[in-house]
Amino acid sequence: MKWIHVAAGLLALSAGAIALIATKGTPLHRRAGQVFVGAMWVMCGSAALIAGFLRPDRVNVVAALLTFHLVTTAWLALRWPVERYRPWLVALMLLSFGVGLRALGLGLEALENPGRAVDGIPAPLLFMFALVGLSAALLDARLLWAGRIVGAQRLVRHVWRMGFAMFLATASFFLGQAQVFPDPLRKTWLLAMPVLLVVVVVAYWVARLLWSSRRTAGTAAA
Repeated sequence: MKWIHVAAGLLALSAGAIALIATKGTPLHRRAGQVFVGAMWVMCGSAALIAGFLRPDRVNVVAALLTFHLVTTAWLALRWPVERYRPWLVALMLLSFGVGLRALGLGLEALENPGRAVDGIPAPLLFMFALVGLSAALLDARLLWAGRIVGAQRLVRHVWRMGFAMFLATASFFLGQAQVFPDPLRKTWLLAMPVLLVVVVVAYWVARLLWSSRRTAGTAAA
């Protein structure tokens, strides 16, 4: 199971990197995105099994389920209209809400521990998981209420969720598994560069999509 997880993770990182830099909407971007989604599903599933049963780790279960939710809802946003996948979206919303509450509980538990951490994960990171999980669930609820999402908003939903999932996978590998890299490399800031690069690229695309949406709306109003 461990090697399945590792292989899926490396494939996801490679495909995700291609999807990030490829021109959006091109065949290369779509193919890389499809590989990324499939690999992330395998990685999240194997991580949840390992952390839930083989090597119990509460935080890793939270991270795996949150990542699964983000990838799946991002993938569905570009494939089907809301009414077609409403039952799935309800289930995913409840999953994200539960994961967010679980992360919040772990964060509060961490504050009570001497090291302010749970399973080696500091409280601020746990609260970040809680914020993302609960925010994603609320946005899912808003989408269910509206019944539709179109244009730039649909693309923003896709990009930020895929992007955050890529951020989690990149941080988990380069920072969470730093011991696999040579010691001289661990003593530099180079391992943080891929993580920061993902944040910058995702932020750029979200900002660009939002700006394009506002400019289009302004032009239409004029």
